[in-house]
Amino acid sequence: MAFTLSRRSLTALAVGVAVTAGLGGVALAQQKFFRIGTGGTAGTYYPVGGMIANAVSSDKISASAVASNGSVANVNAIVGGQAESGFVQADVAAWAYYGTGVYEGKTKVEELRAIANLYPESVHLVVRKGLGVKSPADLKGKRVSLDEPGSGTLINARAILAAYGVTEKDIKPEYLKPNQAGEKLKDGSVDAFFFTGGYPAGAITELAATGGIDLVPIAGAEADKLRSTAKFFAGDEIPAGTYKDIGAVRTVAVGAQWVTSSKVDAALVYDVTKALWSDKTRAVLDAGHAKGKSITKATALSGLGIPLHPGAEKFYKEAGLIK
Repeated sequence: MAFTLSRRSLTALAVGVAVTAGLGGVALAQQKFFRIGTGGTAGTYYPVGGMIANAVSSDKISASAVASNGSVANVNAIVGGQAESGFVQADVAAWAYYGTGVYEGKTKVEELRAIANLYPESVHLVVRKGLGVKSPADLKGKRVSLDEPGSGTLINARAILAAYGVTEKDIKPEYLKPNQAGEKLKDGSVDAFFFTGGYPAGAITELAATGGIDLVPIAGAEADKLRSTAKFFAGDEIPAGTYKDIGAVRTVAVGAQWVTSSKVDAALVYDVTKALWSDKTRAVLDAGHAKGKSITKATALSGLGIPLHPGAEKFYKEAGLIK
């Protein structure tokens, strides 16, 4: 049925549209951006960061996961204002805050604050099948990718090699992202690569599907000594079947933590922390990446080597996790 609108009706409609648009603009203006520095797209930080960003976003928060070079790069982005937060290995976070380890002699990142401990990150040492590498000590003379500058993996790889009596002069080092290292391992131009991240890692899953890789244990007296001197390393095991046709592998792990800056508004961090531990986020974590199930409120404060952000601390006090 055809119909017409009077001039008065058209005017009222135009006013209504304008008001609605204005209210939408107010809602958008109230929404605060919260970028999360993650890692390379083939690793674990990126998909987990994407899950969390989607889950915590609301009419108050517009969270986004940003690909990066990893832990050190994320610390730099937080300090430089390119990100409000980021995923950082526990060792890197503590070193940055206290000016120790790889940050020895550098300015302390005293503004670094914790939101939550997330999950353990396992060190993977991936080698071409049939290479005869049974231990990191066997990497001498081999072409090995240690991951790119700015990654926590590079720091871990150097520490592990040193524990087994191997220096970068003893190998032919390359500094590639896991997916690039995987491609080179497939074509035979790289023999092995390190990756620190939650299992299963996409790049390694794809390689295992072709049957062309092994995972090397990081175990024995050397690993025991490493854990005693670098206490952020913990004993770990990648379960059998995590990657196709690969049995259980003993290794070491470090904690993945979500960190921010003391300069970020306390009310915003409180809202983000509360959203992280909401029923909505719990459902997303349980249904998404395998490491999502490891992210629990019960372990949110485990292994934190830096102070909590006041906004996060307020939430944990309300939740009864801090007295």
